[in-house]
Amino acid sequence: MEQFIIRGGNPLVGEVDISGAKNAALGILPAAIMTEDTVRITNLPDVRDINVMLEAMSQIGVKVERVSRHEALITADQVTDVSVDYEFIKKIRASYYLLGALLGKFKRAEVPLPGGCNIGSRPIDLHLKGFRAMGAQVTIKNGVIIAEAKQLHGAHIYLDTVSVGATINIMMAAAMADGRTIIENCAREPHVVDVANFLNSMGANIKGAGTDVIRIRGVEKLHATDYPIIPDQIEAGTFMFAAAATKGDIMVRNVIPKHLEATTAKLLEMGCEVEEFDSAVRVVASKRLTNTNVKTLPYPGFPTDMQPQIGVALSMAEGTSIVTESIFENRFKYIDELARMGGTAKVEGNTAIITGVSKLTGARVSALDLRAGAALVIAGLAAEGITIIDDIKYILRGYENFDEKLRSLGAEIQMIQNEKEEQQFRLRVI
Repeated sequence: MEQFIIRGGNPLVGEVDISGAKNAALGILPAAIMTEDTVRITNLPDVRDINVMLEAMSQIGVKVERVSRHEALITADQVTDVSVDYEFIKKIRASYYLLGALLGKFKRAEVPLPGGCNIGSRPIDLHLKGFRAMGAQVTIKNGVIIAEAKQLHGAHIYLDTVSVGATINIMMAAAMADGRTIIENCAREPHVVDVANFLNSMGANIKGAGTDVIRIRGVEKLHATDYPIIPDQIEAGTFMFAAAATKGDIMVRNVIPKHLEATTAKLLEMGCEVEEFDSAVRVVASKRLTNTNVKTLPYPGFPTDMQPQIGVALSMAEGTSIVTESIFENRFKYIDELARMGGTAKVEGNTAIITGVSKLTGARVSALDLRAGAALVIAGLAAEGITIIDDIKYILRGYENFDEKLRSLGAEIQMIQNEKEEQQFRLRVI
């Protein structure tokens, strides 16, 4: 079983390059099958979620050529099946994007209900509502979503709640539907914009991505493109909070600072120095952090995917902070793990009341989901002594070379497989 072992107490100092955005790539890869031409995708993150998505696409007849770790050629001129295997789908929730892409291109899709991190209820009823509005018949049979249509047509679709997944899925299906589609109350996240830009680079006609109303005029055919994926704002934010928690000084490179404004604002409130450049952000934490309150909201609000990271940082801040989670109800599971390390927090409904302590101490904890796992790594880096993190398979789903990047900043962290490797690490660092 893979684990991370960490000896904390070192401030993280140096420069780190951010990989391509996982959440953008998980929408762009399925969208690439909507043309029969070869599509080149660059700045692709080499993480487990991406590799599973590529395997799922290969299984239905898509030709995937991995030119390098961060570049792939996708050719979908020989797709033989619109039924995706459950073995792939149970591993990543974003597999549901194959629904919109296959339905848009082939007018039929069969995709099992999705898996992924257990961070709360994420129903896909809005996705199906959008497909039905465009003329698709949608049924769920034996755990499989079956969507089909003789022809999709444009529609006016209002999303009852802001949903990144539904926005992207409906946008893909509408890109090749007859007529005009208007989607209201859309998600505005950067990866929604990136998927729209990717589709437009293939000849789609999508306007308004990044606002709460997207207008799409369907086209008959999409064509080849060469497209770089945007940097990962959540990976960038994770390293920014790692600098804050460890009293470090990190230059986070290959980012779009505009995407990080909510994170930057909170770090400034907590007493960090933040300096922005054209494609980099520097975070310096020279003194103990101060308390603040934060509420997760759809973009451009504070991202739910950054909530565990700020929670860990606030666990060592002076005073009491209130963290309110308005997106996913199970996002506070890391609080119990943090208590093993000396953190003091109380969860009431969708709110965590965090009282800062002067220090955390190393312990054995479990990564219960992707972002909680990354947050516990930050806690281990800031804590006194040795921390072992179990179930790091969740972390590896979304962070490329996480331990290597941290080591380049002075962290003492290693991925281990057994007790012998644990003992070797302990002997080396003590």
